[in-house]
Amino acid sequence: MINVKDQEDLFRLIADYLEKDLSCIAIGGTAMMFSGYKTTTKDIDLVFKDSNDRDIFIKAISELGYKEKSLINVYDEKRRELKSKPKMFSRGDERFDLFVKEVFGFEVNQDIVQRADFLGKKELIIQIIGKEDLVLLKAVTSREKDLEDIETIIQVEKNLDWSYIIEEVIKQNNQWFILDLEETMQKLKKITFIPEKFFKRLHSQLN
Repeated sequence: MINVKDQEDLFRLIADYLEKDLSCIAIGGTAMMFSGYKTTTKDIDLVFKDSNDRDIFIKAISELGYKEKSLINVYDEKRRELKSKPKMFSRGDERFDLFVKEVFGFEVNQDIVQRADFLGKKELIIQIIGKEDLVLLKAVTSREKDLEDIETIIQVEKNLDWSYIIEEVIKQNNQWFILDLEETMQKLKKITFIPEKFFKRLHSQLN
């Protein structure tokens, strides 16, 4: 596990090893920590604009001792077979999940609500998405702790914009994402009220 200070110190250290200035988007537990929803995470999830930027980041963390790991036991077979799966690197208990443009086919182009700049020999800019996009992407990645993280966000935020979440997933034009979100929402009904109209809107998009 890595805490908030450790994460910030690590990003600052990585900036010292970069070949050029980089910008990426934080999702998952990383974004939750920046937004104050949690204080530790076991993986740092980042999305890069292209494979070249990801390769530069990988080179930097490799110099710090991170090694590429298999996705088995982290993601299910369906996700491991997708082209837009991440590359995963770890060192001890720390792990990076590094995506390019998409998260398992889900295009990451959401609004950025804040950013954090880390200065070393180069600059590493971490952009952070909003709470609705966090919930949506965690429904798509569907790892062991993702539902628990979504529940944490909901317990803090009493005014999630479900209409935005629904319409964003529909924009992706992918039935798999709709089914994943619907399944997650059904589980969330145990802890929060979600109007039936949002389920009907999702169902209307299924063949």
